[in-house]
Amino acid sequence: MIKVFERRKEAIIKEYNALIEMENHPVLPGNGVYIRFVNPVLTAKHVPLEWRYDFYEKSNPFFMERISVNATFNAGAIKWKNKYVLMVRVEGVDRKSFFALAESENGIDNFRFRKEPVSLPQLSDPDVNVYDIRLTAHEDGWIYGVFCTERRDESAPIGNQSAAIAQCGIIRSKDLEVWERLPDLITNSPQQRNVVLHPEFVNGMYGFYTRPQDNFIEAGKGGGIAFGLTKDIMNAVIIDEKIIHAKKYHTVYEAKNGQGPTPLKTQEGWLHLAHGVRNTAAGLRYVLYLFMTSLEDLTKVIYQPAGYFLAPAGDEFVGDVGNVVFTNGWIKDEEGSVFIYYASSDTRMHVALTSVDQLLDYVKNTPSDGYYSALSVERIKDLIAKNIDYYE
Repeated sequence: MIKVFERRKEAIIKEYNALIEMENHPVLPGNGVYIRFVNPVLTAKHVPLEWRYDFYEKSNPFFMERISVNATFNAGAIKWKNKYVLMVRVEGVDRKSFFALAESENGIDNFRFRKEPVSLPQLSDPDVNVYDIRLTAHEDGWIYGVFCTERRDESAPIGNQSAAIAQCGIIRSKDLEVWERLPDLITNSPQQRNVVLHPEFVNGMYGFYTRPQDNFIEAGKGGGIAFGLTKDIMNAVIIDEKIIHAKKYHTVYEAKNGQGPTPLKTQEGWLHLAHGVRNTAAGLRYVLYLFMTSLEDLTKVIYQPAGYFLAPAGDEFVGDVGNVVFTNGWIKDEEGSVFIYYASSDTRMHVALTSVDQLLDYVKNTPSDGYYSALSVERIKDLIAKNIDYYE
């Protein structure tokens, strides 16, 4: 009789290999802006077996999963040595998140994690939790990782063990292997999440997109996506944060919004992918939207299509936190293809494929929001009038 250990080990290895070797297929015809794919690119089951199982029968006779993973989501992204690399937020069943690198030859399937997760250097006040890293290849020659570092709010009553303070942590590397920890970003905001480093110097300084907020969950008086400058990345301090894209009533970003990945530079402006949040009877709904800022003035929005760019669809609605899509990583190829890596419902990672040309067409030619229902009707009537010859 085959022992339980051998039987389970063989079955689990077979299932794992089939998963990571599975080919992904596009969902066609799509909407003309981007193409979704049938399968997620990363799930908790993609995490290497040796991270989760003890492979020694003596200490694990039932081949149990010793360290379980709850989710893989909200990944930073970068093209590195001709591979598509995701720096994934891996969340254990203990609710602690950490970063791990997974890479693929084609950016669509066969993502494999590197041998070990990232060992994140600690400051004197250790991170209780870390998540949602943005990767930026800066013109100073470093690759920066800007992420949310969370610690308990020690000013909260002892009975409140949910109160937290979020700030912006910074690491950098030359090779995606060894990471140097820099001091956390300092701003005037009590809490700071969804911070992104601009990839170029701005008047000789480092530029950051920030999201000022009053407390851990609600943005409060923090009015939207902001931009600020610091002279020294080694001790980054932003004195003035200017709101460049504000929250607005009865939009997909009325409750809060935040910068997604590092903006993409084009000949016509900087493309920004952001998340917008509104409240519903079923809880907060997260969607993605696109806007463009000027090459000459990074704080000036020059195009803003109405509504969302990408929202949950199908199985993406279901997960730990339902009705959510979130992105903090995209990759532009040399030929102009753009791979958008987004998470659904705080559970798994997906990819949507588009191009710079498609994104420019979308952001420039999609009608803007008139902020009134009557104007939404007028937008539709204008399109009907334009198409009248086609239908007659």
